[in-house]
Amino acid sequence: MNLHAVRAIYGFEMARALRTVMQSVISPVISTSLYFIVFGAAIGSRMQGVGGVSYGAFIVPGLIMLSLLTQSVSNASFGIYFPKFSGTIYELLSAPVSYLEIVVSYVGAAATKALSVGLIILLTATLFVPLRIDHPLWMLAFLLLTAVTFSLLGFIIGIWADGFEKLQVVPLLIITPLTFLGGSFYSIDMLPGIWRTVALFNPVVYLISGFRWSFYSHADVSVGLSLGMTALFLVTALGVVAWIFKTGYRLRA
Repeated sequence: MNLHAVRAIYGFEMARALRTVMQSVISPVISTSLYFIVFGAAIGSRMQGVGGVSYGAFIVPGLIMLSLLTQSVSNASFGIYFPKFSGTIYELLSAPVSYLEIVVSYVGAAATKALSVGLIILLTATLFVPLRIDHPLWMLAFLLLTAVTFSLLGFIIGIWADGFEKLQVVPLLIITPLTFLGGSFYSIDMLPGIWRTVALFNPVVYLISGFRWSFYSHADVSVGLSLGMTALFLVTALGVVAWIFKTGYRLRA
């Protein structure tokens, strides 16, 4: 592997994040903090706990996952779309850099930025609600797997998009609604039978459930199933990326 090329692309993407720190870090942290203030401190203090956990603490994993998903997708999609928009993607494709090195660089940078935001939000949450983490290693594992998987999804969206508008279609119309309906603010066990069954078709349910289990040992679905579904999403995204580079979809003029 050409580590020099990987470091160069990765460093460039990370430097871009530092130049836009207000948009890439501070803005999502402030937005999520507002959820902690409103739902955690204000409304949460007047609500019953869920699974033996205060409501304010219960929603923390869901809010972290919401931010992680949106940041992973947006960082990766814009990172690969901008070279396409400016035409520099052809210089990259003609350079002595393999497809694997390109994916590792862009996806690695997007996942790093999303993980950084997620960990900052986690630290910020401790200022508003009492937290405990029963399984810290599993928490980090779910964070890493989710960040990489949705960074790959963002990479796919960036290749597919042929305009800046399309970069926002999937995050706004698909990922954000699925996250809100995937148990970010409630346990799907609270839903009536038929709606709980419908919720199980939402892939984000498995991500949030497994991540919440790492905090409070409470899950809507089994941890093994959550981990298996996360791995399935990762393998599927890798397969799509491999197909894109094999066929040259939206890359070759």
